[in-house]
Amino acid sequence: MKERPILFNDDMVRAILDGRKTQTRRVVKPQPSNDHQYLGYVIESTSRKDEGKCRWGIGEIPHSTNAIRVRPPYGVPGERLWVREAFGYEIRTLSGSGSPHEKITYRATNPNAVHCYDCNGNETPVKWTPSIHMPRWASRITLEITDVRVERLQDINEADAKAEGVWEYGDEAVWKHYLDQTSFGVTCPVRSFRSLWESIKGKDAWDENPWVWVIEFKRSTA
Repeated sequence: MKERPILFNDDMVRAILDGRKTQTRRVVKPQPSNDHQYLGYVIESTSRKDEGKCRWGIGEIPHSTNAIRVRPPYGVPGERLWVREAFGYEIRTLSGSGSPHEKITYRATNPNAVHCYDCNGNETPVKWTPSIHMPRWASRITLEITDVRVERLQDINEADAKAEGVWEYGDEAVWKHYLDQTSFGVTCPVRSFRSLWESIKGKDAWDENPWVWVIEFKRSTA
């Protein structure tokens, strides 16, 4: 089965592990010009009979010169993604021997991990390796794609914003503001997702309203 890597930050890794995150949005590259009304994608080959369908505007994909046909870069339903996240190596003591060894650890769930102790007993914290450098064997999370579509970023609704994994404070219907850590939060999950998007992509990224791939997934246990 085809597998591809995908990067997530610490917040979103925790959201996946908690079962809160079942969608992710990634910018379509390149963005279409105004002349392109539709987008389609090829599932297995470039043969026209094998084309899948993905909405770009409204309607079926026309066989016309102004239709873009590309394969979703993160895969199609049934294929898998393996998650890249920040990682490092912490100290481990084998039972019985007392000899120190290293084991892999992940910043999202163990941010205060200790790499080793010096001769005075002082802790040396883990030196984290950026997610982009994670090899496949070190990944602990595999996702199965269940749906792929294309839409404008600002078309996201409340249900999908929640599926993006934004953090809700208890049962108070208040969601995290990712740009302002001193804020008491926002009262709409879409506004929370906007702040999340801007914290990753930059201050004006929401207003640009790009076309995005919407990738729905479930965590794979196989």
